[in-house]
Amino acid sequence: MSEVRALLENYWICREENKDLYYKVKREIPRFQKFIREQLGWKLLYNVHVLKLEKIPAHGESFMGIQEFQEIRDYGILCIVLMFLEDKNEQEQFLLSQLIDYVSVQLQEWMEVDWNSFTQRKSMVRVLQYVEKLGMLRVYDGNSELLGREKGQEVLYENTGLSRYFATSFPFPIKECTCWQDFEKERMEELETDQRHIRTNRVYRRLATCPAMYWDDNEDADSQYLKNHQQCVAKYMEENLGGRLDIHKNAAFWVLGDGESYGNVHPRDAQLSEVVLLLSGLIREKVKKGELFPDQRERIVLSRETFAAMVQECRESWQTAWSKEYREMEDEKVCMLVRRYMEEWMMLCEEGDQLVLYPGAVKQLGYYPQDYRGTGEKANE
Repeated sequence: MSEVRALLENYWICREENKDLYYKVKREIPRFQKFIREQLGWKLLYNVHVLKLEKIPAHGESFMGIQEFQEIRDYGILCIVLMFLEDKNEQEQFLLSQLIDYVSVQLQEWMEVDWNSFTQRKSMVRVLQYVEKLGMLRVYDGNSELLGREKGQEVLYENTGLSRYFATSFPFPIKECTCWQDFEKERMEELETDQRHIRTNRVYRRLATCPAMYWDDNEDADSQYLKNHQQCVAKYMEENLGGRLDIHKNAAFWVLGDGESYGNVHPRDAQLSEVVLLLSGLIREKVKKGELFPDQRERIVLSRETFAAMVQECRESWQTAWSKEYREMEDEKVCMLVRRYMEEWMMLCEEGDQLVLYPGAVKQLGYYPQDYRGTGEKANE
């Protein structure tokens, strides 16, 4: 099962970079290939250079972007860099100035290009560091980060050839797709003759790649499939990923145990995660006291002011145990970081001027010992 988690956690596994893991996973492919193909409905690319699981999600979520990127411009530059590398041979060397000239010509069709702009140079640096991290470029001389400080920096690169495996292949033309919703629509139309497999793949993908799976009512097709095939879903997921399946009234969670995690995890050993655990415990207490009221979908709708007040209540009660950074941080920033963290973990979403707390917000709780007196003990989870 650790081999499937390795494929999920890594964009790809390169033989040159991690030979032991490459061969370990490759040897086990016959064991889990059916699960990948039939339950998840994904393609597994494997050759003498790389192992790559094309992890197409059931639905696009905000946390699924490239975490290093900050602007839409970053994604545009990445696409142009991939175009540049496509025309290069494996092990062919080139200078950063050549790449920048190419990007400038291609990018100016969509936006004004000015490498004197610090923000545009930082976009280029983020893309370069990302493709270097994935092994698509190898730096022979220089440092990509220096471009962010001053225009005209030179770096010598080598094309490794891995860029040819980066793009995901789709069974339909994507030229007319203008947003992520178009990809989901095209996928549905492409496979509309086999609704059963669409639903199966969608359920397994949501459980494997998302912190939670929610539904609005009992008529939801995905929830009906999950409840009707609960034992099979739990069996296949456990055999290949470890963990257990928890099903609630309007939500389901695939919960991994110690040593079974992959990718980012919650909770983790970090102050922000601890603050969210404490807030989750406070939310549960307020529900028990009748101060907060879940609706029929187990959601809690509240104002931004109420949410900020709860974060502040946690801070006033427990900040003596928090790190120096969070003790001295402004109230508004603490609240913003907590809200953003909970959004990324599908515990919360914004609806107009209000916030909506999902069942995941109280799935895991944190608290301090009852005899805590400010001595700095950490939260129990």
